[in-house]
Amino acid sequence: MHLFDNDIALQDLGGSRYGATVTDNWSVNGNPNGGYLMAMLAKAMLYRSDKKDTPTLTANYLSRVVPGEAEIRVAEMGRSRQFTRFEAGLFQHGTEKIRALGTFAQADPGCTAARYEAGPPVLPAPSECVPMPRMPKYTLFHNLELLLDPVCAGWMTGKLTDISQNKGYFSFRDGRPADLLSLFLFIDAMPPAAMATQGMTAWVPTIELSVNIRNLPVTPRLKCSLRTRFITCGLLEADGEVWDEEGNLAAISRQIAQFKIF
Repeated sequence: MHLFDNDIALQDLGGSRYGATVTDNWSVNGNPNGGYLMAMLAKAMLYRSDKKDTPTLTANYLSRVVPGEAEIRVAEMGRSRQFTRFEAGLFQHGTEKIRALGTFAQADPGCTAARYEAGPPVLPAPSECVPMPRMPKYTLFHNLELLLDPVCAGWMTGKLTDISQNKGYFSFRDGRPADLLSLFLFIDAMPPAAMATQGMTAWVPTIELSVNIRNLPVTPRLKCSLRTRFITCGLLEADGEVWDEEGNLAAISRQIAQFKIF
């Protein structure tokens, strides 16, 4: 079993309750990655759902989650022929830490409608990109390989740009293929886009994250981008995209986060 699969494993406790162990293998400065936690919530919802296709999840991060035991509680909100909807909460020590809403669609193998008015991020060859270093408290990048476009990687050496965007290639270091649940991790794993213009002097904790899965990727390495356009009154938005190397859009996201200068 790959590390990610082991770290999102759930135990059925009965009554739509699931036991989980939040590990420190996907952390940023000691804080478990929000996409990793969302993957757990999505997995719990999938256990309950009669529909499995193109899920959309929105999570509100109510307070800090720490590595250790957790419980996920799932409730069905409603269903129709095409969609089934759930709410789920992640609890630690009896306190709700994350509240999520999820919508799962009925698969439609006959659907051929597709129109892209934008394409994958333009990136140089992987060999020309800048590897994200493995830092002691940033275990996320011990287990994910990120190759950043040199155009936006200057924030690591104090060379800032005029555009708040990070983009590059992501893959699992242990060779695990990308799939539906891992897309929640990948789309939230890019360093904050604001660092490209503001440097490493800011703390950007997530308030709310919405992720929509569009297609399952067919390549193990993915092209990802994260873009921020507005920082106002201590808040910012970040729009994420994940594409596979065949040009298929895998997922999109919108994140609202705080912006705090150290």
